[in-house]
Amino acid sequence: MTDRSPARTRVVIAGGGTAGWCAAAALSKQLGALIDITLVESDEIGTVGVGEATIPTVRSFHTLCGIDEREFMAATQATFKLGIAFENWARPGDRYLHSFGVVGKSTWMADFQHIWLEARRQGIAGPIGDYCFEHQAADAEKFYVSDAAKISYAFHLDATAYARFLRSISERQGVRRVEGRIARVEQHGETGDIAALHLENGTVIAGDLFIDCTGFRSLLLGQTLGVPYVDWSEWLPMNAAQAVQTEAVRPAVPYTRAIAHDAGWRWQIPLQTRVGNGLVYSTDYLSDDAARDRLLGAIEGRPLTEPRQLRFTTGRRARLWERNVVAMGLSSGFLEPLESTSIHLMMIAVTRLIQMFPFGMGSHQALADRFNAISIAELEGVRDFIILHYAATQRDDSPFWQRCRSMTLPDSLRARMTLWRESAQAFQAGEDIFRVDSWIQVMLGQRVEPQDWHAVARMIPPPRLAESLRDLKQQIDRAVGQMPHHADFVAGYCPARAA
Repeated sequence: MTDRSPARTRVVIAGGGTAGWCAAAALSKQLGALIDITLVESDEIGTVGVGEATIPTVRSFHTLCGIDEREFMAATQATFKLGIAFENWARPGDRYLHSFGVVGKSTWMADFQHIWLEARRQGIAGPIGDYCFEHQAADAEKFYVSDAAKISYAFHLDATAYARFLRSISERQGVRRVEGRIARVEQHGETGDIAALHLENGTVIAGDLFIDCTGFRSLLLGQTLGVPYVDWSEWLPMNAAQAVQTEAVRPAVPYTRAIAHDAGWRWQIPLQTRVGNGLVYSTDYLSDDAARDRLLGAIEGRPLTEPRQLRFTTGRRARLWERNVVAMGLSSGFLEPLESTSIHLMMIAVTRLIQMFPFGMGSHQALADRFNAISIAELEGVRDFIILHYAATQRDDSPFWQRCRSMTLPDSLRARMTLWRESAQAFQAGEDIFRVDSWIQVMLGQRVEPQDWHAVARMIPPPRLAESLRDLKQQIDRAVGQMPHHADFVAGYCPARAA
Protein backbone atom coordinates (compact mmCIF):
# COMPACT_ATOMS: atom_id res chain seq x y z
CA MET A 1 0.00 0.00 0.00
CA THR A 2 1.30 3.44 -0.86
CA ASP A 3 1.99 5.77 2.06
CA ARG A 4 -0.19 8.83 1.49
CA SER A 5 0.78 10.63 4.72
CA PRO A 6 1.90 14.23 4.07
CA ALA A 7 5.60 15.02 4.06
CA ARG A 8 7.08 16.40 7.28
CA THR A 9 7.35 20.19 7.29
CA ARG A 10 10.95 21.40 7.19
CA VAL A 11 11.45 24.15 9.76
CA VAL A 12 14.68 26.14 9.61
CA ILE A 13 15.58 28.40 12.54
CA ALA A 14 18.06 31.09 11.51
CA GLY A 15 20.05 32.01 14.61
CA GLY A 16 20.45 30.54 18.06
CA GLY A 17 20.63 32.40 21.34
CA THR A 18 17.66 32.46 23.69
CA ALA A 19 15.11 33.10 20.93
CA GLY A 20 16.34 30.37 18.58
CA TRP A 21 16.65 27.69 21.22
CA CYS A 22 13.33 28.64 22.84
CA ALA A 23 11.71 28.04 19.46
CA ALA A 24 13.61 24.80 18.93
CA ALA A 25 12.80 23.41 22.38
CA ALA A 26 9.06 24.11 22.21
CA LEU A 27 8.56 23.06 18.58
CA SER A 28 10.49 19.82 18.98
CA LYS A 29 8.64 18.93 22.19
CA GLN A 30 5.16 19.61 20.86
CA LEU A 31 5.39 19.01 17.09
CA GLY A 32 8.49 16.83 16.80
CA ALA A 33 6.53 13.95 15.28
CA LEU A 34 5.29 16.16 12.44
CA ILE A 35 8.21 18.42 11.56
CA ASP A 36 11.96 18.35 10.98
CA ILE A 37 13.87 21.17 12.66
CA THR A 38 17.26 22.54 11.70
CA LEU A 39 18.85 25.41 13.60
CA VAL A 40 21.66 27.37 11.98
CA GLU A 41 23.96 29.40 14.22
CA SER A 42 27.55 30.50 14.47
CA ASP A 43 29.70 30.28 17.57
CA GLU A 44 31.20 33.60 16.43
CA ILE A 45 27.91 35.39 17.16
CA GLY A 46 27.16 35.70 20.88
CA THR A 47 23.89 35.99 22.81
CA VAL A 48 22.63 39.52 23.44
CA GLY A 49 21.99 39.40 27.18
CA VAL A 50 20.27 42.77 27.62
CA GLY A 51 18.05 41.34 30.31
CA GLU A 52 18.34 38.25 32.44
CA ALA A 53 14.99 38.58 34.18
CA THR A 54 11.63 37.03 33.35
CA ILE A 55 7.94 37.26 34.24
CA PRO A 56 5.78 34.42 35.65
CA THR A 57 4.63 33.18 32.23
CA VAL A 58 8.06 31.56 31.86
CA ARG A 59 6.87 28.79 34.16
CA SER A 60 4.02 27.88 31.81
CA PHE A 61 6.51 27.72 28.95
CA HIS A 62 8.74 25.41 30.96
CA THR A 63 5.77 23.14 31.62
CA LEU A 64 5.05 23.14 27.88
CA CYS A 65 8.64 22.06 27.23
CA GLY A 66 8.77 19.50 30.07
CA ILE A 67 11.57 21.41 31.84
CA ASP A 68 12.41 20.49 35.43
CA GLU A 69 12.62 23.66 37.51
CA ARG A 70 15.51 22.61 39.74
CA GLU A 71 17.57 21.34 36.82
CA PHE A 72 17.00 24.57 34.89
CA MET A 73 17.85 26.77 37.87
CA ALA A 74 21.03 24.89 38.71
CA ALA A 75 22.19 25.08 35.09
CA THR A 76 21.56 28.83 34.73
CA GLN A 77 22.59 30.17 38.18
CA ALA A 78 18.95 31.19 38.54
CA THR A 79 17.32 32.88 41.50
CA PHE A 80 13.64 33.59 42.12
CA LYS A 81 11.89 36.83 41.24
CA LEU A 82 8.74 38.14 42.91
CA GLY A 83 8.70 41.52 41.20
CA ILE A 84 10.63 44.67 40.38
CA ALA A 85 11.64 47.43 42.79
CA PHE A 86 11.40 50.84 41.10
CA GLU A 87 13.58 53.50 42.68
CA ASN A 88 13.58 57.25 41.95
CA TRP A 89 10.90 57.05 39.24
CA ALA A 90 8.05 59.32 40.32
CA ARG A 91 10.38 61.44 42.43
CA PRO A 92 14.02 61.12 43.54
CA GLY A 93 14.01 59.03 46.71
CA ASP A 94 10.75 57.21 45.90
CA ARG A 95 10.61 53.42 45.92
CA TYR A 96 7.78 51.05 45.09
CA LEU A 97 7.40 47.39 44.18
CA HIS A 98 5.61 46.05 41.14
CA SER A 99 5.04 42.55 42.50
CA PHE A 100 3.64 39.54 40.65
CA GLY A 101 0.92 38.85 43.19
CA VAL A 102 -2.78 39.50 43.53
CA VAL A 103 -3.42 42.66 45.54
CA GLY A 104 -6.09 42.25 48.23
CA LYS A 105 -9.47 40.62 47.78
CA SER A 106 -11.86 41.95 45.17
CA THR A 107 -15.62 41.66 44.86
CA TRP A 108 -17.70 41.09 41.75
CA MET A 109 -18.75 44.72 41.98
CA ALA A 110 -15.34 46.36 42.30
CA ASP A 111 -11.67 45.47 42.37
CA PHE A 112 -9.71 45.77 45.61
CA GLN A 113 -8.26 49.21 44.86
CA HIS A 114 -11.70 50.79 45.26
CA ILE A 115 -12.05 49.31 48.74
CA TRP A 116 -8.51 50.31 49.65
CA LEU A 117 -8.90 53.87 48.38
CA GLU A 118 -12.01 54.39 50.49
CA ALA A 119 -10.30 52.85 53.52
CA ARG A 120 -7.29 55.10 52.97
CA ARG A 121 -9.60 58.13 52.82
CA GLN A 122 -10.98 57.07 56.19
CA GLY A 123 -7.45 56.67 57.58
CA ILE A 124 -7.76 52.93 58.24
CA ALA A 125 -5.62 51.44 55.44
CA GLY A 126 -1.91 50.73 55.29
CA PRO A 127 0.19 50.90 52.09
CA ILE A 128 -1.39 48.87 49.31
CA GLY A 129 1.55 46.46 49.33
CA ASP A 130 0.52 45.34 52.81
CA TYR A 131 -2.27 43.34 51.18
CA CYS A 132 -0.21 41.39 48.65
CA PHE A 133 1.64 38.24 49.70
CA GLU A 134 4.30 38.41 46.96
CA HIS A 135 4.92 42.08 47.69
CA GLN A 136 5.54 41.44 51.38
CA ALA A 137 7.69 38.36 50.71
CA ALA A 138 9.85 40.31 48.27
CA ASP A 139 10.34 43.19 50.68
CA ALA A 140 11.28 40.74 53.45
CA GLU A 141 13.64 38.92 51.04
CA LYS A 142 11.82 35.65 51.75
CA PHE A 143 10.87 32.80 49.43
CA TYR A 144 9.47 29.30 49.51
CA VAL A 145 7.84 27.08 46.94
CA SER A 146 6.10 23.74 47.26
CA ASP A 147 3.27 21.85 45.62
CA ALA A 148 0.90 23.31 48.20
CA ALA A 149 2.20 26.89 48.06
CA LYS A 150 0.36 29.34 45.83
CA ILE A 151 2.88 31.98 44.89
CA SER A 152 3.42 33.85 41.63
CA TYR A 153 7.08 34.04 40.69
CA ALA A 154 9.58 34.18 37.86
CA PHE A 155 13.36 33.91 37.62
CA HIS A 156 16.61 35.78 37.21
CA LEU A 157 18.92 33.75 34.97
CA ASP A 158 22.14 33.68 32.96
CA ALA A 159 20.91 34.15 29.37
CA THR A 160 23.94 32.51 27.76
CA ALA A 161 23.68 29.46 30.04
CA TYR A 162 19.95 29.35 29.39
CA ALA A 163 20.51 29.12 25.63
CA ARG A 164 22.95 26.24 26.22
CA PHE A 165 20.41 24.51 28.46
CA LEU A 166 17.65 24.81 25.88
CA ARG A 167 20.03 23.61 23.18
CA SER A 168 20.76 20.41 25.10
CA ILE A 169 17.04 19.72 25.46
CA SER A 170 16.36 20.49 21.81
CA GLU A 171 19.11 18.27 20.47
CA ARG A 172 17.89 15.36 22.61
CA GLN A 173 14.50 15.89 20.99
CA GLY A 174 15.91 15.62 17.48
CA VAL A 175 16.77 19.18 16.52
CA ARG A 176 19.72 19.31 14.12
CA ARG A 177 22.19 22.13 14.72
CA VAL A 178 24.33 23.38 11.84
CA GLU A 179 27.34 25.56 12.59
CA GLY A 180 28.01 28.42 10.22
CA ARG A 181 27.37 32.01 9.23
CA ILE A 182 24.66 32.80 6.71
CA ALA A 183 26.17 34.25 3.54
CA ARG A 184 23.09 34.49 1.33
CA VAL A 185 19.34 34.00 1.53
CA GLU A 186 17.77 32.34 -1.51
CA GLN A 187 14.21 33.19 -2.53
CA HIS A 188 11.81 31.35 -4.83
CA GLY A 189 11.75 33.12 -8.17
CA GLU A 190 7.97 32.96 -8.52
CA THR A 191 6.60 33.33 -4.99
CA GLY A 192 9.31 35.36 -3.26
CA ASP A 193 9.22 32.92 -0.33
CA ILE A 194 12.50 31.98 1.32
CA ALA A 195 13.81 28.79 -0.27
CA ALA A 196 17.15 28.19 1.45
CA LEU A 197 19.99 29.59 3.51
CA HIS A 198 23.46 29.49 1.95
CA LEU A 199 26.24 29.37 4.53
CA GLU A 200 29.78 30.73 4.12
CA ASN A 201 31.16 27.17 4.16
CA GLY A 202 29.03 26.22 1.15
CA THR A 203 26.29 24.33 3.02
CA VAL A 204 22.76 24.93 1.74
CA ILE A 205 19.83 24.55 4.17
CA ALA A 206 16.46 24.34 2.41
CA GLY A 207 13.16 24.60 4.26
CA ASP A 208 9.42 25.17 4.13
CA LEU A 209 9.04 27.50 7.13
CA PHE A 210 11.82 29.79 8.35
CA ILE A 211 12.04 31.32 11.82
CA ASP A 212 14.12 34.48 11.93
CA CYS A 213 16.14 34.67 15.16
CA THR A 214 19.00 36.70 13.69
CA GLY A 215 18.73 39.48 16.24
CA PHE A 216 18.69 43.16 15.39
CA ARG A 217 19.84 42.36 11.81
CA SER A 218 16.47 40.72 11.07
CA LEU A 219 18.21 39.07 8.14
CA LEU A 220 15.19 37.23 6.77
CA LEU A 221 12.15 39.33 7.69
CA GLY A 222 13.73 42.77 7.51
CA GLN A 223 16.62 42.60 5.09
CA THR A 224 15.40 39.92 2.66
CA LEU A 225 11.62 40.35 2.70
CA GLY A 226 11.78 44.08 3.33
CA VAL A 227 9.24 44.26 6.16
CA PRO A 228 9.62 47.81 7.53
CA TYR A 229 10.33 48.78 11.12
CA VAL A 230 7.81 50.78 13.16
CA ASP A 231 9.81 53.19 15.34
CA TRP A 232 8.49 53.91 18.86
CA SER A 233 11.31 56.29 19.86
CA GLU A 234 8.89 59.21 20.22
CA TRP A 235 7.55 57.51 23.36
CA LEU A 236 10.54 55.40 24.41
CA PRO A 237 13.67 57.44 23.58
CA MET A 238 16.15 55.00 25.11
CA ASN A 239 18.56 53.84 22.40
CA ALA A 240 21.61 52.51 24.23
CA ALA A 241 22.64 50.32 27.11
CA GLN A 242 25.86 49.16 28.73
CA ALA A 243 26.01 45.90 30.67
CA VAL A 244 28.57 44.42 33.04
CA GLN A 245 28.70 41.37 35.30
CA THR A 246 30.03 41.64 38.85
CA GLU A 247 30.79 39.34 41.75
CA ALA A 248 27.98 38.99 44.27
CA VAL A 249 28.79 40.76 47.53
CA ARG A 250 25.50 40.13 49.37
CA PRO A 251 22.76 37.47 49.40
CA ALA A 252 20.54 37.49 46.33
CA VAL A 253 17.18 39.19 46.77
CA PRO A 254 13.99 37.92 45.08
CA TYR A 255 13.40 41.00 42.95
CA THR A 256 14.99 43.04 40.20
CA ARG A 257 16.06 46.61 40.90
CA ALA A 258 15.28 49.34 38.33
CA ILE A 259 16.93 52.57 39.52
CA ALA A 260 16.15 55.75 37.61
CA HIS A 261 18.86 58.34 36.91
CA ASP A 262 18.74 61.72 35.18
CA ALA A 263 18.93 60.25 31.65
CA GLY A 264 17.33 56.81 32.02
CA TRP A 265 17.70 53.97 34.49
CA ARG A 266 19.94 51.11 35.53
CA TRP A 267 19.24 47.50 36.42
CA GLN A 268 20.58 45.13 39.05
CA ILE A 269 19.74 41.44 38.62
CA PRO A 270 21.04 39.02 41.28
CA LEU A 271 22.08 35.51 40.26
CA GLN A 272 23.53 32.91 42.62
CA THR A 273 27.20 33.82 42.33
CA ARG A 274 27.18 37.04 40.33
CA VAL A 275 25.07 40.10 39.57
CA GLY A 276 23.97 41.45 36.20
CA ASN A 277 24.21 45.24 36.00
CA GLY A 278 23.30 47.61 33.23
CA LEU A 279 22.65 51.24 32.43
CA VAL A 280 19.92 52.16 29.92
CA TYR A 281 20.01 55.67 28.51
CA SER A 282 19.27 58.00 25.63
CA THR A 283 22.32 59.26 23.78
CA ASP A 284 20.49 62.57 23.33
CA TYR A 285 21.04 63.16 27.05
CA LEU A 286 24.08 61.08 28.04
CA SER A 287 27.27 60.19 26.18
CA ASP A 288 28.59 56.65 25.98
CA ASP A 289 31.68 57.55 28.00
CA ALA A 290 29.62 59.19 30.71
CA ALA A 291 27.26 56.19 30.77
CA ARG A 292 30.18 53.81 31.22
CA ASP A 293 31.61 55.90 34.05
CA ARG A 294 28.22 56.10 35.73
CA LEU A 295 27.66 52.36 35.48
CA LEU A 296 31.09 51.45 36.84
CA GLY A 297 30.67 54.01 39.62
CA ALA A 298 27.39 52.47 40.73
CA ILE A 299 28.22 48.76 40.79
CA GLU A 300 28.97 46.71 43.87
CA GLY A 301 31.61 43.99 43.71
CA ARG A 302 34.49 43.30 41.35
CA PRO A 303 33.64 43.49 37.62
CA LEU A 304 33.87 40.09 35.94
CA THR A 305 33.55 41.48 32.40
CA GLU A 306 34.24 44.65 30.51
CA PRO A 307 31.13 46.81 30.00
CA ARG A 308 29.37 45.77 26.80
CA GLN A 309 27.87 48.46 24.58
CA LEU A 310 24.45 47.89 23.00
CA ARG A 311 22.53 50.00 20.51
CA PHE A 312 18.83 49.65 19.74
CA THR A 313 15.73 51.41 18.47
CA THR A 314 12.55 50.62 20.36
CA GLY A 315 9.77 49.43 18.07
CA ARG A 316 8.58 46.46 16.05
CA ARG A 317 8.42 45.10 12.53
CA ALA A 318 5.22 46.06 10.70
CA ARG A 319 4.46 42.34 10.43
CA LEU A 320 6.02 39.48 12.38
CA TRP A 321 4.89 36.76 9.95
CA GLU A 322 5.50 37.48 6.26
CA ARG A 323 5.30 34.85 3.52
CA ASN A 324 7.00 31.77 5.01
CA VAL A 325 9.04 33.64 7.65
CA VAL A 326 8.12 34.18 11.30
CA ALA A 327 10.37 36.49 13.33
CA MET A 328 11.05 35.96 17.03
CA GLY A 329 13.15 37.83 19.54
CA LEU A 330 15.10 40.90 18.47
CA SER A 331 14.45 40.28 14.77
CA SER A 332 10.76 41.03 15.39
CA GLY A 333 11.35 44.21 17.38
CA PHE A 334 12.68 45.45 20.67
CA LEU A 335 11.04 46.69 23.85
CA GLU A 336 13.54 47.86 26.42
CA PRO A 337 14.00 45.51 29.41
CA LEU A 338 12.27 47.70 32.01
CA GLU A 339 9.50 45.16 32.71
CA SER A 340 11.51 42.04 31.76
CA THR A 341 9.26 41.12 28.83
CA SER A 342 11.83 40.16 26.17
CA ILE A 343 12.04 36.45 26.98
CA HIS A 344 8.27 36.23 27.44
CA LEU A 345 7.70 37.68 23.97
CA MET A 346 9.95 35.00 22.46
CA MET A 347 8.10 32.27 24.33
CA ILE A 348 4.58 33.47 23.53
CA ALA A 349 5.54 33.83 19.86
CA VAL A 350 6.56 30.18 19.52
CA THR A 351 3.58 29.07 21.62
CA ARG A 352 1.30 30.99 19.27
CA LEU A 353 3.06 29.49 16.25
CA ILE A 354 2.49 25.96 17.59
CA GLN A 355 -1.21 26.75 17.87
CA MET A 356 -1.35 28.26 14.38
CA PHE A 357 1.26 26.13 12.61
CA PRO A 358 1.03 26.26 8.78
CA PHE A 359 0.80 22.58 7.87
CA GLY A 360 0.25 21.52 4.28
CA MET A 361 0.62 23.32 0.99
CA GLY A 362 -1.01 26.49 -0.28
CA SER A 363 -1.57 29.92 1.19
CA HIS A 364 -1.54 30.52 4.92
CA GLN A 365 -2.23 34.24 4.69
CA ALA A 366 -5.24 34.13 7.00
CA LEU A 367 -3.13 32.41 9.67
CA ALA A 368 -0.39 34.98 9.23
CA ASP A 369 -2.86 37.85 9.47
CA ARG A 370 -4.32 36.48 12.69
CA PHE A 371 -0.87 35.82 14.16
CA ASN A 372 0.20 39.36 13.33
CA ALA A 373 -2.95 40.96 14.74
CA ILE A 374 -2.61 39.16 18.09
CA SER A 375 1.14 39.73 18.33
CA ILE A 376 0.94 43.43 17.51
CA ALA A 377 -1.87 44.03 20.01
CA GLU A 378 0.24 42.32 22.66
CA LEU A 379 3.34 44.35 21.81
CA GLU A 380 1.42 47.61 21.90
CA GLY A 381 0.03 46.70 25.32
CA VAL A 382 3.55 46.12 26.65
CA ARG A 383 4.70 49.35 25.00
CA ASP A 384 1.98 51.32 26.79
CA PHE A 385 2.80 49.76 30.15
CA ILE A 386 6.47 50.70 29.79
CA ILE A 387 5.67 54.24 28.62
CA LEU A 388 3.57 54.69 31.78
CA HIS A 389 6.72 54.54 33.94
CA TYR A 390 8.26 57.47 32.05
CA ALA A 391 5.21 59.63 31.39
CA ALA A 392 3.69 59.37 34.88
CA THR A 393 6.51 61.11 36.71
CA GLN A 394 6.79 64.25 38.79
CA ARG A 395 10.51 64.55 38.11
CA ASP A 396 11.63 67.75 36.41
CA ASP A 397 15.25 67.70 37.55
CA SER A 398 16.77 67.06 34.11
CA PRO A 399 15.98 67.70 30.43
CA PHE A 400 15.32 63.98 29.98
CA TRP A 401 12.57 63.83 32.61
CA GLN A 402 11.12 67.13 31.42
CA ARG A 403 10.78 65.57 27.97
CA CYS A 404 9.10 62.48 29.42
CA ARG A 405 6.57 64.57 31.34
CA SER A 406 5.57 66.54 28.26
CA MET A 407 5.39 63.75 25.67
CA THR A 408 2.20 63.10 23.71
CA LEU A 409 0.92 59.65 24.68
CA PRO A 410 -0.53 56.90 22.47
CA ASP A 411 -4.32 57.16 22.48
CA SER A 412 -4.59 53.73 24.09
CA LEU A 413 -2.45 54.70 27.10
CA ARG A 414 -4.01 58.13 27.47
CA ALA A 415 -7.44 56.49 27.67
CA ARG A 416 -6.24 54.07 30.38
CA MET A 417 -4.73 56.84 32.46
CA THR A 418 -7.82 59.03 32.13
CA LEU A 419 -10.03 56.13 33.21
CA TRP A 420 -7.81 55.56 36.26
CA ARG A 421 -7.63 59.23 37.24
CA GLU A 422 -11.39 59.74 36.91
CA SER A 423 -12.67 56.56 38.54
CA ALA A 424 -9.80 54.25 39.69
CA GLN A 425 -10.78 51.71 37.05
CA ALA A 426 -8.07 49.43 35.65
CA PHE A 427 -8.49 46.54 33.23
CA GLN A 428 -6.74 43.74 31.39
CA ALA A 429 -7.66 43.69 27.70
CA GLY A 430 -7.65 40.55 25.56
CA GLU A 431 -3.99 40.41 24.59
CA ASP A 432 -2.58 42.25 27.62
CA ILE A 433 0.25 40.54 29.47
CA PHE A 434 -0.14 42.73 32.55
CA ARG A 435 -3.06 42.17 34.89
CA VAL A 436 -5.13 44.72 36.78
CA ASP A 437 -2.85 44.21 39.80
CA SER A 438 0.16 45.34 37.76
CA TRP A 439 -1.52 48.49 36.48
CA ILE A 440 -2.69 49.34 40.01
CA GLN A 441 0.76 48.96 41.56
CA VAL A 442 2.54 50.99 38.90
CA MET A 443 -0.11 53.73 38.70
CA LEU A 444 -0.01 54.23 42.47
CA GLY A 445 3.77 53.82 42.60
CA GLN A 446 4.13 56.55 39.97
CA ARG A 447 1.83 58.80 42.08
CA VAL A 448 -1.06 58.74 39.61
CA GLU A 449 -3.90 59.37 42.05
CA PRO A 450 -7.58 58.72 41.26
CA GLN A 451 -10.05 61.53 41.84
CA ASP A 452 -12.90 59.15 42.64
CA TRP A 453 -13.63 55.44 43.05
CA HIS A 454 -16.47 52.97 43.40
CA ALA A 455 -18.54 53.61 46.54
CA VAL A 456 -18.98 49.94 47.49
CA ALA A 457 -16.71 50.28 50.55
CA ARG A 458 -18.88 53.06 51.97
CA MET A 459 -21.52 50.43 52.70
CA ILE A 460 -19.11 48.64 55.05
CA PRO A 461 -19.06 49.99 58.63
CA PRO A 462 -15.60 51.50 59.27
CA PRO A 463 -14.77 49.18 62.21
CA ARG A 464 -15.55 46.12 60.08
CA LEU A 465 -13.59 47.48 57.11
CA ALA A 466 -10.59 48.16 59.35
CA GLU A 467 -10.85 44.68 60.85
CA SER A 468 -11.00 43.02 57.43
CA LEU A 469 -7.89 44.83 56.24
CA ARG A 470 -6.08 44.12 59.50
CA ASP A 471 -6.93 40.40 59.28
CA LEU A 472 -5.73 40.20 55.68
CA LYS A 473 -2.43 41.86 56.54
CA GLN A 474 -1.91 39.63 59.57
CA GLN A 475 -2.51 36.50 57.49
CA ILE A 476 0.15 37.65 55.03
CA ASP A 477 2.55 38.66 57.83
CA ARG A 478 2.25 35.21 59.43
CA ALA A 479 2.82 33.40 56.15
CA VAL A 480 5.83 35.54 55.25
CA GLY A 481 7.25 35.16 58.75
CA GLN A 482 7.36 31.37 58.34
CA MET A 483 9.29 31.51 55.04
CA PRO A 484 13.06 31.03 54.79
CA HIS A 485 15.35 33.72 53.48
CA HIS A 486 15.41 33.66 49.69
CA ALA A 487 19.15 33.02 49.43
CA ASP A 488 18.95 30.17 51.94
CA PHE A 489 16.09 28.52 50.08
CA VAL A 490 17.93 28.77 46.73
CA ALA A 491 21.08 27.26 48.27
CA GLY A 492 19.14 24.16 49.29
CA TYR A 493 16.71 23.94 46.38
CA CYS A 494 18.81 24.52 43.26
CA PRO A 495 22.50 25.30 43.93
CA ALA A 496 24.28 26.43 40.78
CA ARG A 497 26.34 23.83 38.94
CA ALA A 498 29.91 24.63 37.96
CA ALA A 499 30.09 25.89 34.38
